[in-house]
Amino acid sequence: MLTLLLSTLFTFVELNCENLFDFSHDEGFNDYEYLPTSDRKWSKGRYWEKLNNVSRALIACGGESATWSLPDMLALTEVENDSVMFDLLRRSPLRGAGYEYVMTHSADERGIDVALVWSPFSFRMLSHYSLRVEPDAGHHATRDILYASGLTLGDDTLHVLVVHSPSRASGAQATRGYRLRVAERVSAAIDSIRASGGDRIVVAGDFNDYATDSALVFLGQKGMTNVTREARGNHGAGGTYKHQGRWRSLDHVLLSETLATKVAHAMVIDAPFLTEEDEKYGGIQPRRTYIGRRYHKGCSDHLPLVVQWTNDTQANSSTP
Repeated sequence: MLTLLLSTLFTFVELNCENLFDFSHDEGFNDYEYLPTSDRKWSKGRYWEKLNNVSRALIACGGESATWSLPDMLALTEVENDSVMFDLLRRSPLRGAGYEYVMTHSADERGIDVALVWSPFSFRMLSHYSLRVEPDAGHHATRDILYASGLTLGDDTLHVLVVHSPSRASGAQATRGYRLRVAERVSAAIDSIRASGGDRIVVAGDFNDYATDSALVFLGQKGMTNVTREARGNHGAGGTYKHQGRWRSLDHVLLSETLATKVAHAMVIDAPFLTEEDEKYGGIQPRRTYIGRRYHKGCSDHLPLVVQWTNDTQANSSTP
């Protein structure tokens, strides 16, 4: 009996879906700007157009036509609730993928959450739970961190943490400490994983910080490699997010050493339908859903990140 080592690529995607709300009110949350009666005039039709745009973006993360395959796992931020996730995975163009998901149910005032989506052909969930970060004085509650663990095809345990850190809306300096507290909570979870023998760890999401900011530097000092730090698109995107004409990335995928050494590709997906001409600063920019209160029919103000790493499995073969 001959044992063969087979290598496949595991495709991991991160995307901030930019306010993926349904069009009904969730009691207890401030989601009023995404209702039909709001200034945005958010409607059933616009909701379904948004879902189709997000699903197209995720499908495009599967690669070029000759080698295309659906991503194995998706980390999504700015998704409102289970209804949205059900519609995205069961009633959009993704409905034939067979994806499964788990998500948080945070205390975020707008009801925004994070979700982890996976293909049951690539990953088997073992456990998952939310990690709450209590707000600093004077700040609103932020999104919970989602932790999940499961088995990949080689029966290796994969640990995943999905993050959506506090925004910079009230000032980058004023909120920096709050984002660092989220990073510290992630670090504590990483320490627990390692203490139990886990060495295949993914931390992904919208950190609302750049690679050189303190929260990301701190996680780097904890042995996590930001494998998307230099990720670029094939059509001109220099990051996942463009602010005042400058491409940067607020979205990141960090891997533990065991996985970081196996990375084959890390890139931004800037397919033409996800972008438009930047008339003010030149080049391209993400085509977002709204510009101010004006409906713009786009997908998101963030572009997707894709990371692929080799996943080794063993197969037995009879020899003559």
